[in-house]
Amino acid sequence: MGRSGRSVRIRARTRTSQAACPQCGMVSQRVHSSYERRVCDTAVSGQETVLHLRVQRFRCGNDDCGKQTFAEQIPGLTVRYGRYSTPLRNLLQTIGLALGGRAGARLTHHLAAAVNRMTLIRLIRSLPDPHPGPGPEVLGVDDFALRRGHTYGTILIDITTSRPIDMLPERSSDALATWLRQRPGVQVICRDRAGCYADGATRGAPQATQVADRWHMWRNLGDAVERTITKHRNHLRDLTPALRPADMPSPASTSEPLPAKADHIEPRAGRLAKRTRHRHTLVHRLIAQGHDLRTIARELGLARNTVRRFARAGSPEELLVNDGTGKRPRAMEEFAVHLRQRWEQGCTNAEQLYQEIKAMGYLGKGTTVRQYLRPWRAQATVNLPHPPSPTVRQATIWFLRNPDDLDTDERQHLRALTAACPPLAAVRDHVRAFADMMMNLRGGHLEQWMNRVQADDLPQLHSFVTGLRRDLDAARAGLTLPHSSGKVEGHVNRVKMLKRQMYGRANPDLLRKRVLLAD
Repeated sequence: MGRSGRSVRIRARTRTSQAACPQCGMVSQRVHSSYERRVCDTAVSGQETVLHLRVQRFRCGNDDCGKQTFAEQIPGLTVRYGRYSTPLRNLLQTIGLALGGRAGARLTHHLAAAVNRMTLIRLIRSLPDPHPGPGPEVLGVDDFALRRGHTYGTILIDITTSRPIDMLPERSSDALATWLRQRPGVQVICRDRAGCYADGATRGAPQATQVADRWHMWRNLGDAVERTITKHRNHLRDLTPALRPADMPSPASTSEPLPAKADHIEPRAGRLAKRTRHRHTLVHRLIAQGHDLRTIARELGLARNTVRRFARAGSPEELLVNDGTGKRPRAMEEFAVHLRQRWEQGCTNAEQLYQEIKAMGYLGKGTTVRQYLRPWRAQATVNLPHPPSPTVRQATIWFLRNPDDLDTDERQHLRALTAACPPLAAVRDHVRAFADMMMNLRGGHLEQWMNRVQADDLPQLHSFVTGLRRDLDAARAGLTLPHSSGKVEGHVNRVKMLKRQMYGRANPDLLRKRVLLAD
């Protein structure tokens, strides 16, 4: 044993008198020769360790064996053609599985076992695939993007142990059905509402109970609620007087009269609106000609979900929901009333006003405040701003949140909105009934709930009910059984993290090993 620079070098030799041929397995005692091989080992006191091993080469006594000579291997230390000892190889494979190529290579330099990123990737690929096993009783299925918008795969999770058990290179019903036929022990399949997984589960495991995920159903209901509010968004403007603070003058007291409120919302104009109307016309024209969504998406160069959204919309105006009510409020609008009041009180110092609203929670810069105040300096009188109308998204949140979690103002606005618009009042009642059914796992009431919804004139919710009826058994099971796809969604997020960690360049085989073999 000796030290050479920053390395610790250990010289050793074997004393074995016989060894088994790696090809035919015959034990041989005929020594052909000996040679020295160098093997890197785990670090000692932060220094690289190199083993100089004197090993023997034996002659194979089997005349039918293709090998004439073979080198002996030290169990637990060396492998054929291996430049790393077994403990170091296991360590590097663990680092590669956890961190990937570049980050793992940087870590190995600190562990005094430096390798490059391609070596780590080769070590990961050399690992054997995990044994498939008989299959879990409760299976979770979901898709993940290999190349977003173009290529998708399927990840399969054991819901009981929260471990991934397999990854399929495609998202198709045939691939899932084939996998399930090879594992007849699956009793419950948790999935989203995708048609390909429903068909694959039905053909591959007809005995299994399919469970539609509650979160996906709740989100689909939220989308239907948002489309309904968008249709009645003119009622949101009627809430503006209720939003005005008590000490704020009414519009009649301002120096300039306000424009009369339009009875209807003008259709949006612009390049985006024109393109949306054109695509809506094309999609519905192709649907009338008998084309399916996949064909339309391929012909128009759009994503299938985008085509589905256009197909569900009765008019292009339903898609143009961002009419100004959905814009994100500017940071200054939250403090506009305070600035106006202080300005009318005679405080026109922009720096002082900036310090005041900064203490109130403003996170912007003083330059923004000065730019905001600049038009006021040219006005003889300053009118107090009127609070903006609630956005469609804000109103949707009022409907979807637990009523006990709404503050006093939100509860008041929701009450005023539903009193002014009976269809929205019906939507509120239906949403609360569905939430009670979902939280308390009362899936037996689903049929009655759908009948009540269809009895009202709510086309957007009718579309949601139609989707539930197409997958009624799975939807009822999702609202009855405690299983969900939450663990599957967590692993999909993990797959996204691994892809970003490898800069999006992971081939399916490498990604599969990192997902399935990592601790």
